[in-house]
Amino acid sequence: MDTIIILTILVVIFALGFDFINGFHDTANAIATSVSTRALPPRVAVYLAAIMNFIGAITFVGVAKAIAKDIVDPFALNVGANDTTGTVVILAALISAIIWNLLTWYYGIPSSSSHTLIGSIAGAAIAAAGFNILNYKGFVSILEGLIFSPFIALAMGFLVMSLFKVMFKNLNLYKTNKGFRTFQIFTAALQSFTHGTNDAQKAMGIITMALIASGLQTSDEVQEWVRISCAIAMGLGTSIGGYKIIKTVGGKIMKIRPVNGAAADLASASVIFGATLIHLPVSTTHVISSAIMGVGSAQRVKGVKWGVARKIVLTWIITMPISAIMAGIIFTVLNLFF
Repeated sequence: MDTIIILTILVVIFALGFDFINGFHDTANAIATSVSTRALPPRVAVYLAAIMNFIGAITFVGVAKAIAKDIVDPFALNVGANDTTGTVVILAALISAIIWNLLTWYYGIPSSSSHTLIGSIAGAAIAAAGFNILNYKGFVSILEGLIFSPFIALAMGFLVMSLFKVMFKNLNLYKTNKGFRTFQIFTAALQSFTHGTNDAQKAMGIITMALIASGLQTSDEVQEWVRISCAIAMGLGTSIGGYKIIKTVGGKIMKIRPVNGAAADLASASVIFGATLIHLPVSTTHVISSAIMGVGSAQRVKGVKWGVARKIVLTWIITMPISAIMAGIIFTVLNLFF
């Protein structure tokens, strides 16, 4: 029993570490457009994002419950009262997700924290108990959300930008951009809030999953201390910022003007918040990058740097299988000791 408690404490520490890294890894996505158009100075944008991420994180719990029980049934991970398998699975998944997040952050690649976490959970669980351990109904539902949300964001970005073009076509370009630059302060705050409502809950779900697997909790309810600690971890991580990814998302996909940035922010925030309301974890990285591509397509298809976009999409595709394999290997190693 002492081993289970120690492992659970390690899971909590690593989950908060993942949330902290997620904060500075994905902060860039929420504020990239506002920084690239100079609507906000980088430091101010990062602090705004930190505050709004914290508020969003403590507001909702539906996504946390989905992470806790829809990928793998935490009650089925352990075969006995003193079995540590479930907790080791979760610890291995977190280590794998953290490694991949740090690697992609170091190289400035806007990869998906959601993909790496979900892939890692699945990979570690499969290594522990085979493919039958997966909760296929919930897992498929989560995969559908991850797959379809970028396409919805692409369409939303195209529609919002097309609407803006019609609404403001007869206005002075300089005055319009100046107005949208001010409006971007609001859209950056909204974007960061919706990011917190979805991304911060993933660590909450992981901790809840560990508490269930270790026998310290018997329901999928997210405890208050879990919500607050995860919100603080993401807020602190956000305050550090991720300037390498800001450069990729905010400038390398397309040249962004204030009207483009506002359109992309509104489109992606609506998709992320919609997913939060139906308790689906989505990749904020995928959604925001896709919304920018949609906005660019509405502006001028050739204006989108599709070569950069292809590299980002390739990272999206490989993240989940690589994370699953890494997590499976890490579980096998950890299992030798526990």
